[in-house]
Amino acid sequence: MDLATLQAQLKDQSPQAAPVHLWDPPFCGDMDIIIKQDGTWCYNGTPITREKLVSLFSTVIKKENNKYFLVTPVEKVGIQVEDVPFVVINWELKDDLLVFTTKEGIQFTVDEEHPVELRFRPEQEAEIPYVKVRGDLFARLHQNTFYQLVSLGELVDQGNGKALLTVKSGNYAFSLGEVC
Repeated sequence: MDLATLQAQLKDQSPQAAPVHLWDPPFCGDMDIIIKQDGTWCYNGTPITREKLVSLFSTVIKKENNKYFLVTPVEKVGIQVEDVPFVVINWELKDDLLVFTTKEGIQFTVDEEHPVELRFRPEQEAEIPYVKVRGDLFARLHQNTFYQLVSLGELVDQGNGKALLTVKSGNYAFSLGEVC
């Protein structure tokens, strides 16, 4: 994967605009890149500390058949992802819309196109919120972000002695989990 060529191809595109869904280049093998559960990108077991490089890679990641790849218009290399490729580390309210920001700087509004879903994580024995970033790629909410969002939540009675902690972004509502 030639980084200079990739940078030139993507120079005028925002992180959300890289058309990876249109690219179907030949598979060129696996690269020793792993995205750790905490969102750290590592190459050959060493964290990648160049933020611009990680940001660039985040624009060209693609998921196919439960496998992750970095793709360009001419090549595709396999990478490993421990959980999901992105972690939401920040949020803000713009008017009544909730805007999330990932560790790589990708911003998006939580809505029907970017829904939040709860997934059970056995190692934590709890449901954890994930949000769709683009295509089939998701982000996990960082623990600090989750706790901050709790302050926005409203309890919605389920009628069985339990309630859901619900947060709204415009007309879209999602649950942060069940409250006993």
